Amino acid sequence: MDALIALVFVQSRQTNLQQFMIEKSAIEFAQDRCCYALIADGDDGFQVVRAGAQVLSGFAVQHGMLNTPGGEDRKCTVRGRWGQKEKNLARSKSSGRWLKEHFQDPYVQRAMKEGYRSRASYKLLEIQEKDRILRRGMRVLDLGAAPGGWTQVAAPILGPEGRLVAVDRLAMDPVGDALVIEGDIYDEAVIAQCREAFPAGIDLLMSDMAPNMSGIASADQARAIGLCELSLDLAQEWLVPGGALLMKVFMGAGAEELRRALKQSFAKIVVRKPEASRARSAEQYWLALDFRPRHE
Repeated sequence: MDALIALVFVQSRQTNLQQFMIEKSAIEFAQDRCCYALIADGDDGFQVVRAGAQVLSGFAVQHGMLNTPGGEDRKCTVRGRWGQKEKNLARSKSSGRWLKEHFQDPYVQRAMKEGYRSRASYKLLEIQEKDRILRRGMRVLDLGAAPGGWTQVAAPILGPEGRLVAVDRLAMDPVGDALVIEGDIYDEAVIAQCREAFPAGIDLLMSDMAPNMSGIASADQARAIGLCELSLDLAQEWLVPGGALLMKVFMGAGAEELRRALKQSFAKIVVRKPEASRARSAEQYWLALDFRPRHE
């Protein structure tokens, strides 16, 4: 499957190998301690898939290729939900163009310079500038948080008197005083941890979740809308009156039904397409304001 490539080479001061595999998509930049790793960008609805990949450090993005230092192709063994496979890392010219485009992206370059783990940080920064959804002392739940780009933006704004919980199936380094929960939000144990963290409810639920893609458009869209519906269900349970919900929505089947469902619980729906969101992406960010509990 040419659409699958192992995590490409990592610029690092260490020589240890990275343990990831990613599906081909626009990729996201993440800063992990002293190395820079590449993980999938939610712009195109892809997320990191946990698996093992052994990759030599160093790459030749400037040449539009994925070659080893000696120029020969290298194979890696990938173990994951597809079973064991061998992949040539330097096989696809399109992968080289894709990587080159990624590193030339101005938001990727800014993230590298400014210390953000993800270009997605700039999406939330723009929304915050326009809508001021984050304020000091708020209680905020951040879903689909890894690698922590939104968490990095939110934590300093909320301050020590605020409460921030970041949830993702993928491991994520700590961010300030935020509580990081590694697990699936569909898991009752994870939901129980969130309830415990917010005994009096939350002021804002943020979701940048996107599903792992199968390549079957109708199924992938259904999964994406399903994540939005889950976010809405959790918001209806945990938001305090007047609270807000911000979530990534991929436009397509089910989006209008989702909008109607939001209008039943929120006074206003604002649609944002931040500049950091790639123009070709079907993603939008919907901000639902002034939560009104159904029992009222």
